[in-house]
Amino acid sequence: MTLPVIPLSTVRHHHLARHRLCEAPTGLGKAGDLHQMLQDLTFVQLDSINTVARAHHMILHARRTNYRPKALDKLLADRLVFEHWTHDASVIDMDNFGHWRLKFARDAANLRVRYKNWHRDGFEERFATVLKRISDYGPCCSADVGEDEKKGSGGWWDWHPSKTALEYLWRAGELSVTRREGFRKFYDLTERVIPPEHLNQRFTPEETIDHACTTAMDCLGFATSGELAAFWDIITPAEARDWCAAQLAAGDLIEVMLDTAQGKPRRSFARPDVLDVPLMEPTKRVRILSPFDPALRDRKRTERLFGFHYRIEVFVPEAKRQYGYYVFPVMEGDRMIGRIDMKANRAQDVMSVRAFWPERGVRMGSGRIKALETAIARSAALAGTTNLEFAKGWLR
Repeated sequence: MTLPVIPLSTVRHHHLARHRLCEAPTGLGKAGDLHQMLQDLTFVQLDSINTVARAHHMILHARRTNYRPKALDKLLADRLVFEHWTHDASVIDMDNFGHWRLKFARDAANLRVRYKNWHRDGFEERFATVLKRISDYGPCCSADVGEDEKKGSGGWWDWHPSKTALEYLWRAGELSVTRREGFRKFYDLTERVIPPEHLNQRFTPEETIDHACTTAMDCLGFATSGELAAFWDIITPAEARDWCAAQLAAGDLIEVMLDTAQGKPRRSFARPDVLDVPLMEPTKRVRILSPFDPALRDRKRTERLFGFHYRIEVFVPEAKRQYGYYVFPVMEGDRMIGRIDMKANRAQDVMSVRAFWPERGVRMGSGRIKALETAIARSAALAGTTNLEFAKGWLR
């Protein structure tokens, strides 16, 4: 049977609506409003680079201009969210915690081998010591353990055994992050961090697979089995394929063909009523996004949806970079219009804009430039700077 092709504009619209990027970012950005946002997104990725603001703060600020970092700290303190791994370190809505036990068990097995190959050996012998130290004296960070251990080369991969033990016990679910100071994690026993109603939940692997695929489909709208597996990264591609096959047979999924920016239709799955869901029209707001925004983090999907090729150049030697160290994607409405290189100089109270590269076919008229400058000013407010400084020839 030949499937009709869903137009790219419709696919893009659904994608942005489900990632809360169609509406104007005018909510409170704190308390219940922020918690609802995190429940809808399900998680936001953490990242340490603070060129303007850290990734998780930029993700939330793009959807709520009034958002400030202390609001997320409050959700963490109130135990409405927890920190763990999806595809990377993330802040996750607490309602998902019970399903992370499958990931804890799998990570506990897999990371013993990986950490031995990646970090130094000897961390397993530190488990009991680290757990007793936290049990007796309370939360600690990596600087509080392993005082007598050789620190090695100092490279980010060269953890001393007790630091590796802390990270392993966190990934295995025995410890949880109770707070951060700066970007440094403080760990406590999981039973002292996670609320009992979530701590005591137990699900079968089948229930967790269903939860992972269902929530991923709800957030993506249209997806392949591989995209469903990669969304949370707590189940395997084979488990996602089997789930899709069963849902398809039961009539709870349909197959669809999606138009792409490259003009090559792509087969995906969707709910039977996906096109019946009413959507608001995307606002024309210009937004500066984190490179790790959930709407963009799947780089291949981003290229299919927006024709926007983006790669992080943090690890690229400066002379070989096409754009810059940490360049931010810029969206207008439902279109990617360019990327911007800017940095908050907090000591001088200045947001320095080095360059903006418009996408091919994007004309930077006076109205669009003004909207971009307004977006830059909003990002400056998030970063805690009040003055803007534009390099000569910044508009490429």
